[in-house]
Amino acid sequence: MNNMQSPPHLSSHRIGFVSTRFNSTDGVSLETRKWAQVLERLGQSVYYFAGQSDQPKDISFIVPEAHFLHKDVQEIANISYRSPTRPLKITHQIHELRGYLKDRLYEFIKKYKLELLIAENALSIPLNIPLGLALAELIAETGIPVIGHHHDFFWERKRFLVNCIGDYLEMAFPPRLPSIHHVVINSLAATEMGKRRGINVSVIPNVMDFDNPPSPPDEYIASVRADLGVDPNEYFFLQPTRPLQRKGIEYAIELIRRLGEKVRLVISHAGGDEGSEYVEHVRTLAKLMDVRVNFVSDIIGTDRSTTKDGRKVYALGDVYPYADLVTFPSLLEGFGNAFLETVYYHRPIFMNNYTIYSIDIKPKGFQAVEFNGFITDETIKHVQKILSDRKFVEEMTAHNYELGQQFYSFTVLERQLQVLLHACFSREEWGW
Repeated sequence: MNNMQSPPHLSSHRIGFVSTRFNSTDGVSLETRKWAQVLERLGQSVYYFAGQSDQPKDISFIVPEAHFLHKDVQEIANISYRSPTRPLKITHQIHELRGYLKDRLYEFIKKYKLELLIAENALSIPLNIPLGLALAELIAETGIPVIGHHHDFFWERKRFLVNCIGDYLEMAFPPRLPSIHHVVINSLAATEMGKRRGINVSVIPNVMDFDNPPSPPDEYIASVRADLGVDPNEYFFLQPTRPLQRKGIEYAIELIRRLGEKVRLVISHAGGDEGSEYVEHVRTLAKLMDVRVNFVSDIIGTDRSTTKDGRKVYALGDVYPYADLVTFPSLLEGFGNAFLETVYYHRPIFMNNYTIYSIDIKPKGFQAVEFNGFITDETIKHVQKILSDRKFVEEMTAHNYELGQQFYSFTVLERQLQVLLHACFSREEWGW
């Protein structure tokens, strides 16, 4: 880590991140690590409250009930999003767990003498309803400074729109409280927050460490293509996302079918919180279209390691440099980590012109193989040129990297966090 001295006007503080988990390659976990790295660079100390954490034990406060996959939390969610009427039993369950989680949050604050909390999507997406309520109540009771880092919201997801917890969503996802500084990752979310909640927000997009280019490939990753199941005579297309319906993986399969080349599509992440039906749909569609698809989440993780049976586990950054093309045909994204990662690792990208990309990212001048809801013959020709013209790819990816460094670097994030921290700590001391 590149250690920088804290600016003279910014004192060192003890900051606690709060979320359902910090142990995955999902966007929230990835961006939290980046924020933590920049905060530490600014002289801050960071700690973690979650259901699971891959951070050191001495700075992690683990509460299994905070995870959205905890059985009690799942039972609440399953019933909450099926009916407009809430059973009394669920109300009791929610409040029992809310009280327990709030007590643990108080312990977390006192144990590490925290001066600021950063809620990572815990006050945005209601996967763990009691955790959001517990956080909102604690903030109201203490007035502790809080940064609500919102990656996406319940009103953006169809699955949350029919529910029996509208009162809780209004109270905590997100809450209107004076000590919370709200941060969103795109301009459209900022507009919606103003309309729906009457809340002023800061827009801080996702970032990559463009000031420090990726390390050249080493011996560890020499066998990565073979380990991912890509034959020497195949092109390697990487889908670096979870296999969720909103990721539009059908378009990647259609692209491969129409190219008429030997291509292996590698899907890097596990399914996550939305069930396995879409994964089976992708498998069935690939079989019908005679497209080779490998699911490899068992050997791609946050860091290098080994599986229980001794196979190499690669970091996602180990895999990107070997991809001939990155596929990112998402229908909906809060920002698009996969886009920035592709730019960082100098790879070409095939992508749907989803809303946030078209509004916030594309106008900056990035170059990609874009399509607008359906693939055309021109789309196919563009991909064919990428596969056959190395110089074209080098020029495109170098151009994109320069733009990434200008708009989405850690240096940009550092300046934004300095302003945000100053705003958080410019008020009177809080306490209880």
